[in-house]
Amino acid sequence: MAYKSPVYHVIPVPIEKVRPNTYNPNAVAPPEMRLLYESIRVDGYTMPIVCYYAKSQDIYVIVDGFHRYRVMLEHPDIYEREGGVLPVSVIDKPLDQRMASTIRHNRARGSHDVDLMSNIVKELHELGRSDAWIAKHLGMDKDELLRLKQITGLTALFKDVKFGQAWQPMDEEDGDESENGDDALLG
Repeated sequence: MAYKSPVYHVIPVPIEKVRPNTYNPNAVAPPEMRLLYESIRVDGYTMPIVCYYAKSQDIYVIVDGFHRYRVMLEHPDIYEREGGVLPVSVIDKPLDQRMASTIRHNRARGSHDVDLMSNIVKELHELGRSDAWIAKHLGMDKDELLRLKQITGLTALFKDVKFGQAWQPMDEEDGDESENGDDALLG
């Protein structure tokens, strides 16, 4: 019989039968957890939770997908919408191989290339999306968005930015500066 990847056998499992493993070193910061929630809220679960089935206990132990599991645990709207059931893909491997698999899954996710992210921000602006829309839908704060916009070097990306008045020229009546204003600079 030909090998068939576990993803072709995704099963619905009640969240009460799913347990985290005890060895996952991966942590997700609060902004990324909010983005993961938003992703699942808007797009649904698009990737199954990878688990090992512990037959003697009749539970599914997470190999990959702990944070997707947490979203359902912590957000009643997701739990309700999904009927308390997670999509699970089962692997049958000994503990050492499951541990290695967890690390491979974590490390294989990669990171975002700053230049490519800047180009995405630029393209979204060109499509008419506001900073607020981009920040919300890409899970960015204002500072991160500003840094990505600065990388592109396009002034068009700053057309909606409100700049402060850090320096304002003074009228001669407002201060006792000299004719050329040098005294105002000296203090």
